[in-house]
Amino acid sequence: QVQLVESGGGLVQPGGSLRLTCVGSGRTFERDSLGWFRQVPGKEREFVAGLSWHDMTAFAPFVKGRFTISRGNSRNTIYLQMNALEPEDSAVYYCVADHLFANVRGEGTAAYWGQGTQVTVSS
Repeated sequence: QVQLVESGGGLVQPGGSLRLTCVGSGRTFERDSLGWFRQVPGKEREFVAGLSWHDMTAFAPFVKGRFTISRGNSRNTIYLQMNALEPEDSAVYYCVADHLFANVRGEGTAAYWGQGTQVTVSS
């Protein structure tokens, strides 16, 4: 059974930082693209950042250079370092995986999704 498990969410003040971690299991992610989406209640999920299997990156325009995405030494682990967080970044953040980078970027539907981790930016 394929699983993506996110961690690292929490409450942070505006201007603060968080690092989200996603660990995949149940298959090899060596040749997969991985990424992050987020969702606010009442709104659709939106693409945040993606990393292809050959290390190309993509970011949503609202990121504005504040976030970085990277893989761990284990190719089934991915990180999202978020800096200069704003209240508008509050959402549930989901890890995704797919063999197509386009799907991880939101151009199609990614095959695998985690359960999400809550990020709240508030003073």
